[in-house]
Amino acid sequence: MSTFHPADSFLLFLSRAFCSPLAVFIQIQGCVICLTLAIGWAFAAYIRKREIIRIKDGMKSGNSFAFLCHDINELEHSNQVNLPRVSIVMPLKGFGEHNVHNWKSQITSLYGGPMEFFFVVESTEDPAYHSVIKLLADFKDDVDAKVIVAGLSTTCSQKIHNQLVGVEKMHKDSKYVLFLDDDVRLHPGSIGVLTTEMEKNPEIFIQTGYPLDLPSGTLGSYCIYEYHMPCSMGFATGGKTFFLWGGCMMMHADDFRHDNYGVVSGLRDGGYSDDMTLAAIAGAHKRLITSPPVAVFPHPLASDLTFSRYWNYLRKQTFVLESYISRVNWIMNRALFSTHCYLSWGFVAPYFMAMVHVAAALQIYMKGYSYGETTCTTGGLLASWLAICTFTELLSMWNLTRIEVQLCNMLSPEAPKLSLDYYNWSMIFVAMLVDNFLYPVSALRSHFSQSINWSGIRYRLKNGKIDKIERNKEKGPKFTDLGGKHLYGKKVATPKSSLLGSLGRSFAHWHQPKKYDV
Repeated sequence: MSTFHPADSFLLFLSRAFCSPLAVFIQIQGCVICLTLAIGWAFAAYIRKREIIRIKDGMKSGNSFAFLCHDINELEHSNQVNLPRVSIVMPLKGFGEHNVHNWKSQITSLYGGPMEFFFVVESTEDPAYHSVIKLLADFKDDVDAKVIVAGLSTTCSQKIHNQLVGVEKMHKDSKYVLFLDDDVRLHPGSIGVLTTEMEKNPEIFIQTGYPLDLPSGTLGSYCIYEYHMPCSMGFATGGKTFFLWGGCMMMHADDFRHDNYGVVSGLRDGGYSDDMTLAAIAGAHKRLITSPPVAVFPHPLASDLTFSRYWNYLRKQTFVLESYISRVNWIMNRALFSTHCYLSWGFVAPYFMAMVHVAAALQIYMKGYSYGETTCTTGGLLASWLAICTFTELLSMWNLTRIEVQLCNMLSPEAPKLSLDYYNWSMIFVAMLVDNFLYPVSALRSHFSQSINWSGIRYRLKNGKIDKIERNKEKGPKFTDLGGKHLYGKKVATPKSSLLGSLGRSFAHWHQPKKYDV
């Protein structure tokens, strides 16, 4: 009779250990997490799908501009001349492969009211400065746009500093201010939709949206896509939400002119994250945050987004939970920190257990033993359920992405069509495991370090606020993370693929991604 090697015996021991009540609970919990995500994405898909149906019905009824507004009468001149003035503030840092396309989508909005655009840079040495100057030269007679040099921040993050400097330059008649990141690709009617909602409900404090990541094919880009997808359900409510994305925020201009609710002082005095700070202020003063169902924006990721750049981005995302403006905000961030870490490893652990069960079953089969004599049957059953729940989760994620791609194509009929063809779902599954495993690691590192390198600037926190800012180009990165933007005006060599990136590519073969810019 054949015998097991020590390694095989240890494998069987683990398999039986993973059938203990605690281990069974952990594996069932993994199935519950998968199904919860699937249900959340299904609800988000339903909200987005309603907008697709509305646009189609509008077009069937003769409104060929249904992608701009519900009622075609809103486009009448008598209505357009009464639209409020909007100031659009875009804090910039560096220049990447998708920036020009994104900027064009922002300044060529079909909003009929008066607008002014402020591109705010740290200095004229920023590569974005000359790129914007060149772009605006082509549109000088068509748009009211200026480039502002903000100088260096001293009391808050550079992004917040740029935003506040832009706000100071607003026209005295501007009713709303819209903050946009340079990686936001607007639809022609986006500014109009946001403004209309603000006009309908003056109680709205902030309107926001959310990006639809377009992975470039690297493991790092798929990890970014996977990281953002769970949050997407919080922005697909079709109305009130507790979430806020700093890439798109429309607010009342007077809130900044008069520092209502402490929005200016809260950001200026030690603020690190614009969206987390403003969300905390909204919560403290019970102010309304909403997200229109059409506020979903294509977000192409850099074609050379390496794993190390994804890791740096994840570090920045976990670091925001270390900043806070009040005791209540600190408690909320600690709760988010603990919950996210628990659920992340609670998601990964069942897959490790399932792999052990499957490996043990293969060893038993190869050795000719009876499965019931050597290990429990519970493990195999749970592994099967986990596989079913995982498939359901991926199917729901695919469905939401498919609907958002369709919605984006309808909202931007003039743009090159987006497609799901190049999404690799084997890589997405790998990214789910990698991202959820690394999140607690990144969160713990952020907690104990209390410092972060953001676009070449190191920020150090004390009591939740920025206490020290260090700038050193020689030691900082040469490019940002998601857009692959060069920061210092000198193009650097493309980084070599990381080991993890190579391992990720070995799981599956994917097609060469399509280009987004034409």
